[in-house]
Amino acid sequence: MNVKDSEIKSLLSKYKKFTVYGLSPDPTKPSHSVPMYMKSKGYDIVGTYPKGDNTGGVRIYPSLKEVPAEYRRFVDVFRASDAIPRVVDEILELGGVEVLWLQLGITHPEAEMKAEAAGIQVISNRCILVEHKRNF
Repeated sequence: MNVKDSEIKSLLSKYKKFTVYGLSPDPTKPSHSVPMYMKSKGYDIVGTYPKGDNTGGVRIYPSLKEVPAEYRRFVDVFRASDAIPRVVDEILELGGVEVLWLQLGITHPEAEMKAEAAGIQVISNRCILVEHKRNF
């Protein structure tokens, strides 16, 4: 993680549009409830999920490459830690990502370093909902 704790509020203020990578249509899962919280706080979000469609009024795309570029500047990831190298490779191939947020419990030091080396700001093992509540 190359983002300091003191920089999180600034990032959450700057980026009002973002993609939730792995946004679940299941309202009992954090990968659904956390993005819906952020939406309720005024964030404009889209998601990725293999089946696509939409959930809770949020457009869901089958893959990150189909997400409009303005939503790919900030990517919030709900995937298992072992999937992060593939996510980082996909992000680097597409380009345009400025912030990579790995949710609570998600880390992969090597993949994070690869993203950081490409100039991406990385937050890992932190819940965006918790950080939003703490900072606002």
